Amino acid sequence: MDTAFVDRLVERGLITERDALGVKREAADDAAFERLLLARGVSESDVLGVKSEFYGVPAFELQGSKVNAEVLKNIPEESARHYRFIPLGIRDGVLELGMADPSNIEAREAIKFIAAKNNIPYKIYVISASDLNAVLEEYKSLGGEVTKVLSEFELAVSGEKLTIPTLEAAENVLVEEAPVTKMVAVIIRHATEGKASDIHIEPSRDKLRVRFRVDGVLYTSLILPMAIHESLVSRIKIMTKLLLDEKRKPQDGRFSAQVDQRQIDFRVSTFPTAFGEKVAVRILDPETAILSLPELGLEGENLSAVEEALARPYGMILVTGPTGSGKTTTLYAMLQTLNRERYNIVSLEDPIEYNIEGVNQSQVRPEIGYTFANGLRSILRQDPDIMLVGEIRDKETAELAIHSALTGHLVLSTLHTNDAIGAVTRLMDMGVEPFLLAPTLACVIGQRLVQTLCAESREPMKVEGTLEERLEAELADIPALMRKKIELPKDVYEALPSAVCPKGTRGRLGVFEVLSTTKEFERVILREPTQEAIQAEFRRQGRLTMREDGIMKVLDGRVGLEQLVQITL
Repeated sequence: MDTAFVDRLVERGLITERDALGVKREAADDAAFERLLLARGVSESDVLGVKSEFYGVPAFELQGSKVNAEVLKNIPEESARHYRFIPLGIRDGVLELGMADPSNIEAREAIKFIAAKNNIPYKIYVISASDLNAVLEEYKSLGGEVTKVLSEFELAVSGEKLTIPTLEAAENVLVEEAPVTKMVAVIIRHATEGKASDIHIEPSRDKLRVRFRVDGVLYTSLILPMAIHESLVSRIKIMTKLLLDEKRKPQDGRFSAQVDQRQIDFRVSTFPTAFGEKVAVRILDPETAILSLPELGLEGENLSAVEEALARPYGMILVTGPTGSGKTTTLYAMLQTLNRERYNIVSLEDPIEYNIEGVNQSQVRPEIGYTFANGLRSILRQDPDIMLVGEIRDKETAELAIHSALTGHLVLSTLHTNDAIGAVTRLMDMGVEPFLLAPTLACVIGQRLVQTLCAESREPMKVEGTLEERLEAELADIPALMRKKIELPKDVYEALPSAVCPKGTRGRLGVFEVLSTTKEFERVILREPTQEAIQAEFRRQGRLTMREDGIMKVLDGRVGLEQLVQITL
């Protein structure tokens, strides 16, 4: 570390001359230098600020964020550790690099060589020693651990016989004795740490691909040799108590394990393919905090309509959408709103995704005959006020749910349809009579989940020209009274990948459409329950479609147009 820099700290009054002499004498490298300064009461942000000014290099703080694994590949781990510089991100085709000591000439020459070899321009930032060390540790993450485990696996396979340990009856933590067991544990741990909702293990002709679904999008996290495929699948089957020798047809199961002191449930599905069994694992964390309705993205007229439906003493509220659209999360948010001591709330779920204190939650098990329909009959003998039915899948469940709503219960459930408008015709296709449906249905909610923009990593786009015309066209069908209240902003935003947000997005938000039951709506169901007639009633109520609700969130700067287009028509 340049001793003149230490003198600059003295000039700024951050340390005394006596402390400066001690630091110069004791510091062996930049990491030790910063530790000595911190021990003398100088804050890390002060050190970084003075560094930036002294060396004429912009400062960069990770603030706890991790660098994307794809970005790390731009700098070999050996080079990063030897020269003490790390990749931070790629912005507009420029590789951003962090150095704790920008005065290191040898490191700067190495950067020039690597950048020329990879044919990529670069920009240097000054970072703290703690951020540097944190990113160096990231090189040890999934890829490094798996490489080590693969070596152990190859040693095990080279022996006479590879044994896969069974899961002990009393064991509910991820044990890691054998190579295959350790491999499964590593994959599961990294998926949960990365907030993935699903793990996909997919065989092909010559490789085994492991993908994680994060914020609704699948990303390849790992490529493994096909030699490990059967052992990996067998280990998961043992944990899930599936048949090891049955590879010709799909199997479903579940297991529970302790990861980082949290008990997490995993739902497993195997599926035969041309190259072997594919495995999909859904990660269910019962301790995940349940969001409120506004936090999910319900607002304005939509929120008011849902709250009005929840205030009713009886009736049925349906949440519709495809798999993975957040229907269950919305049901839980509504249950949390209704959860009061005065109510007996009972649920039938498959699976139980979150634990809610005060709610009697029951897991259906079709394999032993405990279905939604059978469970509904039992629930009615439990003196319920409010009932949650995880999903209406058939005529029997639909009719039982509707009769429950007619006899003084508030029933919440989900239905697989593309939008709220299609719920009525879907139930009629199941065989539900219109005269039963009309007085029962309190509210239908259609929803999707859209990726939200990072507040720290988004790029403004001027609302003018073609973009302005596009937004005007998107708003053209909104009811006139509501359209008058909407003003286009000067800017909307798009995702800008950075070190803080590698994809430019973080988390997801719901876009909703809500169809309320009115006297007019009941007449439509009884007289003309067609898509066109229901659509006309939806517009008469002055409601926004999911796409239009998403456009409102685009205008607010929370969502990008590109992200919205990916999930709505």
